[in-house]
Amino acid sequence: MNLYSLLDNTTILSNVDVSDKDELLNLMIDTLKEKVEDDQLDEIRKSVFEREKIMSTGVGKSLAIPHGKVSFIEENLASFAILNEPIDFDSIDEKPVKMAFLLVGPEKKNSVHIKLLSRISRLMNSTSFRESLIACTTSEEIHNVFEQEEVKYFGN
Repeated sequence: MNLYSLLDNTTILSNVDVSDKDELLNLMIDTLKEKVEDDQLDEIRKSVFEREKIMSTGVGKSLAIPHGKVSFIEENLASFAILNEPIDFDSIDEKPVKMAFLLVGPEKKNSVHIKLLSRISRLMNSTSFRESLIACTTSEEIHNVFEQEEVKYFGN
């Protein structure tokens, strides 16, 4: 499974203005509303915020990878955001976050969820990839950069 297939123009947010972590998480979760029912969106929100309480998903290098698992979905869902101004995210490197990749997975497919989190981490570890993303101004450009990088890094 590749990341770019989980993203589309409705789940990629460019030029985002938010004031804090909660506002960003809520905005990203709301992009999934077309893919689930309203009560399911509430469960996703609860799962992501509960995970964030355990430990910040601000992983460093201006990136956060918020995530959660829920019982009612069969496939992973994702959202990606690039912020206009970095925000505090209680990151492990104590630096603000400029980009966030939200991943929500089914409870019964834990290994796939872990593999996708690992793939996000590996891709986002590339300085040139992060710089390419930051240079994007539209959702389409962001999606194309993800697709090109994944094909280059992992093949088809």
